[in-house]
Amino acid sequence: MYFKPAEVRFARLLVGIWSVLCCASTLFTVLTYLVDMRRFSYPERPIIFLSGCYFMVAVAYVAGFLLGERAVCGERFAEGGYRTVVQGTKKEGCTILFMVLYFFGMASSIWWVVLSLTWFLAAGMKWGHEAIEANSQYFHLAAWAVPAVKTIAVLAMGQVDGDVLSGVCYVGLYSADALRGFVLAPLFVYLALGTSFLLAGFVSLFRIRTIMKHGGTKTEKLEKLMVRIGVFSVLYTVPATIVLACYFYEQASRDAWERAWLRQSCKSYAVPCPPADGHPDASPDFTVFLIKYLMTMIVGITTGFWIWTGKTLQSWRRFYRRLSTGSKGETAV
Repeated sequence: MYFKPAEVRFARLLVGIWSVLCCASTLFTVLTYLVDMRRFSYPERPIIFLSGCYFMVAVAYVAGFLLGERAVCGERFAEGGYRTVVQGTKKEGCTILFMVLYFFGMASSIWWVVLSLTWFLAAGMKWGHEAIEANSQYFHLAAWAVPAVKTIAVLAMGQVDGDVLSGVCYVGLYSADALRGFVLAPLFVYLALGTSFLLAGFVSLFRIRTIMKHGGTKTEKLEKLMVRIGVFSVLYTVPATIVLACYFYEQASRDAWERAWLRQSCKSYAVPCPPADGHPDASPDFTVFLIKYLMTMIVGITTGFWIWTGKTLQSWRRFYRRLSTGSKGETAV
């Protein structure tokens, strides 16, 4: 209700393009894992689950783009009348989009914490991949159960709102309290935990590198690993931090936006006009919302960075040879 029709159309188009790119990148990552499963052991395996979660997030945004306003808006009250934004859980399409987007979005954040934790266990605590994998059931329990409980809580409270800019439904779009409790607080905690484990792991890797150099051991492989972890971490933490900042901006300004919109629209809708305050023309910055959607997709797109190596090319070549050999064998029979 805050944006012009041209802005809504532009945002829908950009979100659609970004979500398709995110789908392609994350799908390639997941398929690479399926082609060569033995290559991805712990502590790297959470990257695959992270990519899988972002694939589902991107699918939800693609669905929102294709559905247009059908999922996020109610029916018109009369021919040529106004349409209202969906609030609550009575519209099935909106509820399904919310469940997919929120569940897998929160699960991806927890998989980031798990990834940072497993890197710390491997680098700082000297755990082998077998020892880490032996505890994988606890990682899965945390990554899937916690988002499920939060999703159920949102549905029980009816805090599902339609987002006209993206065509999907989410929580906290029109309630600052719901935004703080179900989005801001969890994302902040997950990002802080993951970054803490990551920094602790880096400190341990630097210590190992120093010891190896003093002992005359070559450190090229370790340094390459440190660079890869560092780049991957920046590609995740920077966009995730920007998304968090965008949500902070929303929750801090939402009340002023609503009052300003009511003052501008109260006569048209025949509702009581609120008293004037210090923010008569407050309105959301359209660019901030575009940045939020872009950074959400960028995190998914860049999760494939870890597999952008020569090993991935070799894995696909071996897979192609297996397919070719199998098809030749069937032809010979």
